[in-house]
Amino acid sequence: MTTSQSHPPNPAPSHAARARSFNAAAAQYAANRPSYPSALLDAVEEEAGRPLAGARVVDVGAGTGIATALLHARGADVVAVEPGEGMAAQFHATLPDVPVVRGNGNALPLADGTADFITYAQAWHWTDTAHSVPEALRVLRPGGALALWWNTSALDVEWIADASARISRFFGIDVATEQSKGTDRTDLADPSGRLRFSRREVRWSRRVPLDTHLANISSHSAFLVTPEDRRAAFLAEERGHLLKVFPDGVVEETYDVLLLVALNS
Repeated sequence: MTTSQSHPPNPAPSHAARARSFNAAAAQYAANRPSYPSALLDAVEEEAGRPLAGARVVDVGAGTGIATALLHARGADVVAVEPGEGMAAQFHATLPDVPVVRGNGNALPLADGTADFITYAQAWHWTDTAHSVPEALRVLRPGGALALWWNTSALDVEWIADASARISRFFGIDVATEQSKGTDRTDLADPSGRLRFSRREVRWSRRVPLDTHLANISSHSAFLVTPEDRRAAFLAEERGHLLKVFPDGVVEETYDVLLLVALNS
């Protein structure tokens, strides 16, 4: 019997279409995406050589404010930059006391030399590094730090590797290979070589209801731009697979956060 996972993949949508797709799913994103462990921010401070508390931080591609909230709780003076109208509206509803301005990393709406940190959580890959690298260096103060991080799947966990393989078949891509490109090569973060990145990984996990896990998966841009009937069929099949692993309906998601930090010398 033919299943949704064996259907030919859709033609690849454009980078811009995938970026725009988040605006209509901002509430789903805010409710279901994972946050980050406190150890990640500890690592940011260690690599930068200064605390976040009292620092002027620009969180770019802030989305619904998941990372911004953690930075704010650390005592940072945060300004968020977010290009999407829907995401910015959700951000404001979640963090009404934190300023958010419309813009993106390719043309930061900020003055020269005004930031101690510029952070990108799950967002640097949406920028054009030919523009976002010089923009970060322009806005950072001397000695300031650019910190980029991503939650990546812990593919050494058997059920996660199996789920990744099913997603790979569904989209006609190799998720493990795509992930390794970003985690193994810091030069991809700045092909110009102007930045010298240090690299850290922080493993963490969270336990969530199966519905939350599936909503998290489907909040990723590749799913958001997939036709509803194909997306629903895949998620229904995925629910069946995961209930065999987690019969109580509670999923333990495990992540390796990839952190890259470069100083503005």
